[in-house]
Amino acid sequence: MLKKYLSIAVFIVVLAVTFIWINYADRIQRLQVVGTLFTGAEQIQNFNRMHEMFPVNVLPPAEQVLEFESGVAAQLPTSFMYRGAEVLTSEFITRTDSGALLVLKDGKVTFEQYWQTGGRDQTWLSMSVAKSFISALIGIAVDQGLIGDITQPVTDYVPELAGSAYDNVRIKDILQMSSGASWNEDYGDPESDINRFGRVFALGGSMNEFAATLVPDLPPGTYNRYNSTDTQVLGMLLTKVTGRSVNDYMIEMLWHPMGAENVGYWLTDAEGMEMAFGGLNITARDYAKLGEMYRMGGALNGQQIVPADWVQASITPDAPHLMPGDNPNSDWPIGYGQQWWIPEGDVGEFMAIGVYNQFIYVAPESNTVIVKLSANSAYGTPDDPDASSEFESLELFRAIAAQP
Repeated sequence: MLKKYLSIAVFIVVLAVTFIWINYADRIQRLQVVGTLFTGAEQIQNFNRMHEMFPVNVLPPAEQVLEFESGVAAQLPTSFMYRGAEVLTSEFITRTDSGALLVLKDGKVTFEQYWQTGGRDQTWLSMSVAKSFISALIGIAVDQGLIGDITQPVTDYVPELAGSAYDNVRIKDILQMSSGASWNEDYGDPESDINRFGRVFALGGSMNEFAATLVPDLPPGTYNRYNSTDTQVLGMLLTKVTGRSVNDYMIEMLWHPMGAENVGYWLTDAEGMEMAFGGLNITARDYAKLGEMYRMGGALNGQQIVPADWVQASITPDAPHLMPGDNPNSDWPIGYGQQWWIPEGDVGEFMAIGVYNQFIYVAPESNTVIVKLSANSAYGTPDDPDASSEFESLELFRAIAAQP
């Protein structure tokens, strides 16, 4: 009799587990991925297939594709210097779990290589590189007159944010990561805002509702504190002023005009709202198109896509708290523009950066654009607590750009 009841109990448990898996397998898989971020777990099998695990909006390829010409083939420097020590390039590429490295000189491909799960036609999760695409879309919307002036409060357009940290905050301050909203982007802290946001994303909540929960902490426009929700608010702004999804607006105004050659994806929440701060999934060559377009002052594929003055403003720190270097009014030593990073120096270089070492690096002085896509498992862990691999990457890019 006991065996009979035990068999029935086991059957019920198996049935329950099967039911849960069939109905919630997608959420379980998302939680598994989100829950292992910044723990040291390998992500190289995940970042190339996020569109298979999360809901997405699709970016179809352009009809008139821009395919970069091949330039004179170049080799990577054997090594580069970082903090007074020589680093072997091959070791660094392996250590940071690189999936792709693409180099353009004068708009032509001089180096292109893929490793592990990367590939020329393989999409890769942008992380915060997506922020620079959102900035470009804001600039286009301003040029179209859909946004009157970026000195206006964002709540003029997004009234749902009234009473939150964003109430009466200038759009410009949000673009410059200076909203003053409370924020903790400690990837190693399970209760940080970014990880709470991640759980909302994984379980199917509303990103817009999450943004409205943040409270003010600092006077807007006084301190450069990196806050991914700032970019999510910019995504909300785009949907309000265009009456369209971020995805649809991007297809018409940016994706197709720049000649995207592969399908891309925007990860979304349960309501179809794009993960504007980091959910873009496209190929290395299509990431490079944004970099090349900004190197060329907003022009690409035979047309002016992003206004030239917007490009210049986006890559220019214009207030004391945005300046690179040892800055008491910034939480990072790299300067900031409008969703673009500006390293210390006088050569005009700028970057889009995403965690786990995603990059679009632009060096106008040497006509260089570099894309690096990675799944650096040490990122955000005690092995790389200060994200030093980002500064190390910058030195590699500089060494590549310096080559004739």
